[in-house]
Amino acid sequence: MTEKFLIGTYTKKTSQGIYGVTLDSEQASLSPVWLVAKSEKPAYLQVLNNHLYSVKQIGDEGGVASYALQGDQAELLKTNLSVVAPPAYVAVDQARSLLYSANYHAGTVTVYHINDDQSLTQTDEVKHSGVTGPRPEQDNPHAHYADLTPDHRLVVCDLGLDQTIVYDVSENGQLTFVSTYQHEAGFGTRHLTFSPDGKVAYVLGELSSQLEVLKYDANTGSFEHLQTIKTIPDDWTAHNGAAAIHISSDGKYVYTSNRGENTLAVFAVQADSTVKHIQSISTEGDFPRDFDLSKNEDFLVASNQESDNLTLYDRDPETGLLTLLQKDVACPEPVCVKQW
Repeated sequence: MTEKFLIGTYTKKTSQGIYGVTLDSEQASLSPVWLVAKSEKPAYLQVLNNHLYSVKQIGDEGGVASYALQGDQAELLKTNLSVVAPPAYVAVDQARSLLYSANYHAGTVTVYHINDDQSLTQTDEVKHSGVTGPRPEQDNPHAHYADLTPDHRLVVCDLGLDQTIVYDVSENGQLTFVSTYQHEAGFGTRHLTFSPDGKVAYVLGELSSQLEVLKYDANTGSFEHLQTIKTIPDDWTAHNGAAAIHISSDGKYVYTSNRGENTLAVFAVQADSTVKHIQSISTEGDFPRDFDLSKNEDFLVASNQESDNLTLYDRDPETGLLTLLQKDVACPEPVCVKQW
């Protein structure tokens, strides 16, 4: 049995754009990568119904683009660009035919309507402001993530403000502020994931290398603190930036990546929804920015941006633990991994 993953990349060195890789579950191995679509800086991707939505850059303009996935290739359909740095994250709202982007450099969250021809029409944009954190990276608001809550609000992580912000979304793509959760100074809010029942959010702090567990109240669209735990050892003193976070579909295990320690950290979810660290395993490369689980969650594919390689692990669904299967799968500047 085989399945494919898409790999988004930076294009600062040798990468030409978006790549594909095939996982053969019987052989427990990854194929060599191939070029799916030429593109400049497609650093984050989302896939829905044989369509690919990607961060896009052309020269001095940045924005988002839509592609049709056909066989092992992607055909560019439409782009929506402006004179701004490309966003850091894109998300798709299938029910309302909307696309969201979080722009790290501009500190903005933008909403687009996805038209029938896959063109994108902007419906709203919110620019963040406020008191930023104490770390050098927190010079301005930096929206790093914008995606749906389980109850179809929009939740945004702003690394510069140390905030997780919730908005209501109208059917025509207008945002209305609901709540702000203020993390501790220097947390550096980057990405989050929800428990399958939608009652708990696991929020990753890039700058603090911490995982924060928050109770989510769907009635008020607000968060309440349950736990803060490090993603790296207490005695780690070198630089580290936490990057990606995912949860297993049964809600039992949370996974995060560490750029610096160059590990995946595994946490077991306890009865009270807090987590316990149970494993840290090398990514066999440098600067692991992203990873994703296979469809049956028996495998995990990680990407190492600086060492230009992918790594494959076996995942035990009972214990949540990872075992290295394959390393040194060449891929230029990989920064995003998505099931295809």
